[in-house]
Amino acid sequence: MLKSKIAVHVISSGILPEDTIMLGEAYLKQWKIPLGQPITLKFGALRQPVKVVSVVKFDGMRISQLLAGRMGIHADCPLRIQYRRDSSTLSLGPLIGVLISRDNPELPSRPFGSITLFCRELVAACAAQGAYVYFFTPEHIRGISTVEGWIYEDGWRKTALPAPDIVNNRLTSRKLENRPSVQQFLKEVKLRYNTTVFNEKFLDKTEVFDALKKDAALIRYLPESHVLRTFTTLKTMCTRYNTVFIKPVRGSLGKGIIRVSRAEGDKYLAQYATVGGTKKQQFSSLNKLFTSLSGKMKTVKYQIQQGLNLITINGRPVDFRALVQKNQTGNWSLTSIVARTAGNHHFVSNLARGGTLSTVKEAVMKSNLSFASSNDAPARLQRAALEIARGIDSHIPAHFGELGIDLAMDSVGRIWLLEVNSKPSKNDNTPLPDQKIRPSVRNVIRYSRHLAGF
Repeated sequence: MLKSKIAVHVISSGILPEDTIMLGEAYLKQWKIPLGQPITLKFGALRQPVKVVSVVKFDGMRISQLLAGRMGIHADCPLRIQYRRDSSTLSLGPLIGVLISRDNPELPSRPFGSITLFCRELVAACAAQGAYVYFFTPEHIRGISTVEGWIYEDGWRKTALPAPDIVNNRLTSRKLENRPSVQQFLKEVKLRYNTTVFNEKFLDKTEVFDALKKDAALIRYLPESHVLRTFTTLKTMCTRYNTVFIKPVRGSLGKGIIRVSRAEGDKYLAQYATVGGTKKQQFSSLNKLFTSLSGKMKTVKYQIQQGLNLITINGRPVDFRALVQKNQTGNWSLTSIVARTAGNHHFVSNLARGGTLSTVKEAVMKSNLSFASSNDAPARLQRAALEIARGIDSHIPAHFGELGIDLAMDSVGRIWLLEVNSKPSKNDNTPLPDQKIRPSVRNVIRYSRHLAGF
């Protein structure tokens, strides 16, 4: 059985012409690749007519520097290989392009800032699995067939590369994502080169809840939620629930969240999530609270949500972040799930607001949840995360390969969905021992291979 991962060696163009490749004879025999007749070498969007020369007792491939340069490869590397006799096409790859928000060429050791280590880890994962990855920003999009991107070969460098087989959209700005040049590029590479784009769009809180409401099996996870447009909606929700949360539809990291609760008499207490802690303001009536919000509502779209009586540890609320990813068979699987406990003086649990991480089991055992409910809590949280991910796939017309799903558990053990993030953070700069590759990074490459047929 031939290996599907092959060592690709780059040799001098004086020895090997650009239109010729050398390949171990076992590959030619098994795949019946014709000698001396042109076939097509495919690498991402690159289609190069080549002749194949057989090499005895050799299980690799040799290509010229000129051809390697057109491929964006400047050193020996392992790649997956496959041959289709019906089209006489020899494919190498997959070629993966990671679309990121920005780069900084003046910092060659950290050109991508806080996600540089993640990018370096992706490079290592590709080398282990026989894929090739590059990183590009909206500024690097010049045309459709070729992209200026960053590769890593004993250091970061920029080079021209073919449009990729797979685009992993890691843009963290809606403004960048919605640029006409970005949208046109993604549309064209899909049409021309059969490129697959995953995590292709941001998710709004309202969009997610409205979509999942259509699924009878998922309604049990959804707190009551509405777009906040009128005083009537605010009054109805505040009459129905002692506490409500008002959240920016497009917010992240806990920014701009307001907790509204009834105080003595007809007064209402609004608590605002800030970096330094919780800012409090009391209103003598719901009308005055709405008036204070109406100015912000002209520029920010808000969702109002049923308040939940979350489990707590020493009075600090706890929630859970699950990372779900599609695996090598294209199915959703749970990669990790952690508990997040809010910091002192905060009612949101984000790490940016002083929250702390722990295992699910440790958090539920320390919390005020009853022992009976805590026993199966980890399994129920995992099941909820996977059901919600499948619901997103079924009810939102976009392609996602990984999702960050924020869940909560109330004091009687019921699980609730807080939000779904289609751009899970990659800002972990914790050095990994012995160049270890995290499962979350390996899974991105496995799923990319699945999509590209490698």
